[in-house]
Amino acid sequence: MTTSEQLFFIALLPPTDIQNQVTEIKQYFVENYNSRHALKSPPHVTLQPPFKWSTEKVDLLEECLTEFSQIFLEIPIILSGFGAFPPRVIYVNVIKTPELLGIQKALMYHLESSLNIVDEVSKRRPFSPHMTVAFKDLSRQNFKAAWLEFEHKPLEFKFTVPQLTLLVHKDQKWNIKAEFPFPSAAN
Repeated sequence: MTTSEQLFFIALLPPTDIQNQVTEIKQYFVENYNSRHALKSPPHVTLQPPFKWSTEKVDLLEECLTEFSQIFLEIPIILSGFGAFPPRVIYVNVIKTPELLGIQKALMYHLESSLNIVDEVSKRRPFSPHMTVAFKDLSRQNFKAAWLEFEHKPLEFKFTVPQLTLLVHKDQKWNIKAEFPFPSAAN
């Protein structure tokens, strides 16, 4: 019997109203800068980049994330303006709060020690939280024009994220596979 693998990643997703507003920005990039790749996933802050995992062991992965999510309370997130990774990526800037840095570091450690899931690139470079609105198919020329437009554009959101989200790559886009609620701060 062959084991099949799928691509997964783990993220924090904003509330629906903010997801909708960020998706509108992604749609603006489709219409004005011919960059549609960012629409293949819901707006999110990646904590664990995409990794391959056996479809037969998804329950193990989900158990691990259920256990992990019990350690943290809701995570406060602050979105502030836009940033870029030249020459192709434009994103909504996510402020590096101690809570966000803490959960990302803890998750990477937990996944490595529990399931041997390791992202070598993430181990070598500092965590740079962001919410991508255009990448990959954004041409260099369109990047320059879009960055001129978005570099100083104001955008401010503050919210808390009540759960960790596991996404799976299926039908050429990222779909929510499962959510793992943090214990309520009220408990």
